[in-house]
Amino acid sequence: MTDRYSAASCRGPYGGENGLEDCGDPVRFEVARHLRPPLRVCPVHLGPALLLATGVLWPPGIVLVR
Repeated sequence: MTDRYSAASCRGPYGGENGLEDCGDPVRFEVARHLRPPLRVCPVHLGPALLLATGVLWPPGIVLVR
């Protein structure tokens, strides 16, 4: 059985909404957003995603994924 996050790559700090490419690193965190799908990011982009992504909840809802 395949884990749904094992093949997922980081969506970067903006979630691909600004036309920027994915960074390619494996997903380790999922950040909850208001009226948008959760943003799946790597450890490098977790901080920038919390500050820059659209619709991030405060306090942030962060889930650790494998």
